[in-house]
Amino acid sequence: MEHKIIVVGIGPGSPDYILPVASRIIADAKVIAGSKRALATFAPDHVITKVIDNDLKGVLTFIATSLMDNDVVVMVSGDPGFYSFLATLKTKFSSAQITVIPGISSMQLAFARITEIWQDAVLISMHGRQAKDIDLNYDPEKKLGILTDFEQNPLYIANVLLEHGWPLHSKVWLCANLSYENEKIKHLTLGEIKEVDGFTHCVMVVTI
Repeated sequence: MEHKIIVVGIGPGSPDYILPVASRIIADAKVIAGSKRALATFAPDHVITKVIDNDLKGVLTFIATSLMDNDVVVMVSGDPGFYSFLATLKTKFSSAQITVIPGISSMQLAFARITEIWQDAVLISMHGRQAKDIDLNYDPEKKLGILTDFEQNPLYIANVLLEHGWPLHSKVWLCANLSYENEKIKHLTLGEIKEVDGFTHCVMVVTI
């Protein structure tokens, strides 16, 4: 029988937000790859583990070698279909070799926390990547959900949005450490972001 890569979404981080099916698959795994934090939180004892780090070639080689003897569970934050390691896996392995178990993304949880519908939102990652002008351009009916990072942080993004026509009074929610005990959510306007500290790697929701 050909072994599989099982890509498991572990949710935003807290064990409270991982799906039962994902927990069962991780508990039964013999080989698991994931971030240091994910492995420390979810990986059972006495399993073979591999940290997913900047050496992506090494991680892919480890997975390919491990597939000779076992299924390989790959834990990814949030949902595998939303800016995760799944995209990298699909550059080397076929869809037939991969099974995906969905999870709750930080984006999904952010919209839930602020009781906002996200079916009509433009979802953008500015975490290590550039956004398209068409996504950033102002429209009075537009709603944005943005993943930020330390360089493209809320202040940087606020200035970019102002340059793309968004008014200063646009509503903003900054959502950091979602699902953890130190979760922080702040509601303000686009013009007030310059006064805020402590939000870098977060989910930023912008509406009119």
